[in-house]
Amino acid sequence: MKSRDLETCFGSRGPCPSSLDSRARMTERGRMSIVHFVGGEKGGVGKSVVARLLTQLFIDRSWPFVAFDADLSHGALLRYYADYTQPVDLAQLASADQIMDAAVAGRRGVIVDLPAQSQRALQRWLDSTDVLEYAREAGVRLVSWHVTDGGFDSVSQLEQQLARHGDALHYVVVKNEGRSKNFRQFDASAANQRVRELGGQVITLPELDSAVMYEIDRFGSSFWAAIHASEGPRALPPMARRRAKQWLERAQAALDAGGSWQPQAEPVAAATAARSTDGANETVGVN
Repeated sequence: MKSRDLETCFGSRGPCPSSLDSRARMTERGRMSIVHFVGGEKGGVGKSVVARLLTQLFIDRSWPFVAFDADLSHGALLRYYADYTQPVDLAQLASADQIMDAAVAGRRGVIVDLPAQSQRALQRWLDSTDVLEYAREAGVRLVSWHVTDGGFDSVSQLEQQLARHGDALHYVVVKNEGRSKNFRQFDASAANQRVRELGGQVITLPELDSAVMYEIDRFGSSFWAAIHASEGPRALPPMARRRAKQWLERAQAALDAGGSWQPQAEPVAAATAARSTDGANETVGVN
């Protein structure tokens, strides 16, 4: 396999898929599409790290999904999970429509990595054709992942979102310890109380050693590649690789703690049996 082919396969645990969308055969009974808007409006709070974690989690669980990167200048998903992500321009209604088009086309997850200061463009699209009502009618669940550093601006932005959308969205607040250790302001806020009243979750994302995260970002590696590549110019040193692996396990456990956002997939045994009937070369999941 060519080196480029090897690099692009690092994001999955099997043959590289041939398209942006998953071809997984999964039981659809009792499932609905879920759109995950990963944001926080404020820059530098770790939104793209959470989007990358979600992407890797969907791969590891063999959950079908498609990913969109709305950051047209510094697209993290387009860099680290390029084979499975496509750009979307929220300022262009036809481009933003791809998000809901993907959700209603098949039962899957749709991950949208939002850039900083994107709320105005996102709201314009939501208002353009009453997307929230359309999602309700189509049986599509909308999840807002609010990544926070606990600061005033971040809490204020969440309060505004809650006031505007209320229970039309499901909320997962991510307290990112990679950006801050002080969340007292959020913990004492009306936003925290309101999220919990609406049945939302508040989870804590552990910190990864900054030097290790820097190397992963510098190499442009998926998280799977970071913990599995042991040779070559992009391989982390053994101890750094172990730290990355332990962090990834803790981070995914933190996401699981807010488990109401997860798809209701078939049992693993049933999924394995279904794949075996489709042939050994069937690709499961997307990056």
